Amino acid sequence: MQLKPIILLACIYSLSACQPEIAAEELSLGEIDPTTYVAIGTEGTAGYADDALSSTGQVNSFAQILADQFSQITTINFSSPILLGTAGINLDGASKLILGYKTDCKNETSLSPVRLAPQGDISELSTNIFGAIGPFNNMGIPNTRILDMNLSGYGNSANGAGNYNPYYSRIASDEANSSILQDAIGQNPTFYSVQLGDHDLLSYALSGGTSTIPPPANGAAGVGFDGSLNEVVQSLNGIGAKGIIGNIPDITQFPYFTTIPYNGLTLNAEDVVTLNSVFNPLGLTFQEGDNPFTVEDASEPFGVRKLEAGELILLSIPLDSVKCNGMGSIVPIPDKYVLSHNEITILKSKLTEYNSIILSTSQSNNIAHVDVNSFYNSLNSGIVYNGVSMDANFVTGGFFSLDGRNLNPIGQALLANKYIESINDKYNSRIPFADVTKFSGVIFP
Repeated sequence: MQLKPIILLACIYSLSACQPEIAAEELSLGEIDPTTYVAIGTEGTAGYADDALSSTGQVNSFAQILADQFSQITTINFSSPILLGTAGINLDGASKLILGYKTDCKNETSLSPVRLAPQGDISELSTNIFGAIGPFNNMGIPNTRILDMNLSGYGNSANGAGNYNPYYSRIASDEANSSILQDAIGQNPTFYSVQLGDHDLLSYALSGGTSTIPPPANGAAGVGFDGSLNEVVQSLNGIGAKGIIGNIPDITQFPYFTTIPYNGLTLNAEDVVTLNSVFNPLGLTFQEGDNPFTVEDASEPFGVRKLEAGELILLSIPLDSVKCNGMGSIVPIPDKYVLSHNEITILKSKLTEYNSIILSTSQSNNIAHVDVNSFYNSLNSGIVYNGVSMDANFVTGGFFSLDGRNLNPIGQALLANKYIESINDKYNSRIPFADVTKFSGVIFP
């Protein structure tokens, strides 16, 4: 049996000859004062990319790029907690991904995402650096739910694994008592950006829908999405800061969920005979050519069914098991590697509810709003930037990093420009757009 090939490589995009489209007009901050800009968010704000937080990603986060564009007009204060190591670190202790050569279970070697080092820079998360070089204006904390924004002691390692956030512990003003929101307000920001809620959806999706459903749309701070978001925005507005809030992209359209086709099981005549002898008594039939994978489903009489069009397979699935050990054929794919129709419906329903709240929050608090969701959606059909085509395809699309769910530097720069566009529209400013041609995409060996 053969896994339908997934082509990951294409031509290397060359952006060096492109010129930024920046209007020749006098620059202006308009109605904002970004002297002390504080960015609140999760993975994207922090610059998490290639499945790890690393210095390369941090200096290319949309928040850092936005700060750099502010600094072309005035002197601003924007400090990021840059990691000292080069390998990066995720919560599994692994290093970031790079594009390299990998040999699979069939002894076939091809370009594929591989780890930069045997392990990540684990020591980076074991020491609090607030007293040495803090506070930090980039308060983007990977793996943070919106319900955790004002959670006291969110950086307290004494709470045990899973009950605190090591990324926040590293930069917290008081690991045992402070919260992300408290530390953000403590800097008396004059301008802020908020990009929250994406991880609430992503954590559910990354579990294949096996973890807790994302929080309810309504409820008090720490319980519901609207109460938690309003607490953040109203607290910042209460000290006189102006700001901008971005809505949430449809994560089910990320290449992490769309790269592997539901019908990627390619069978020859011999395979068909074998599978039909096993599954025909259960009501499942296979044919030569492309077929849907088999998947575990506890709601089915025999606990197995075939995937349906529109259902999604996660990139976390062990592909060697698919290629060589019958996963997805004789051995059904475990539920944790699949998003079913029902789970996708939950995610899309929450997305609609959350984005409606984000828009109304921006309006009631009179701050700028950026439609991040529409921006990401444009990538699904493809965009052209200064003559260069980009889309949401894995590796070759030019927008996502090698983890298939976070942006590469080009993607971050394009997102920063969407923020700038919305800031200029709302606050009568003329902040220059970032020159996207100066940022890198996926680096080929």
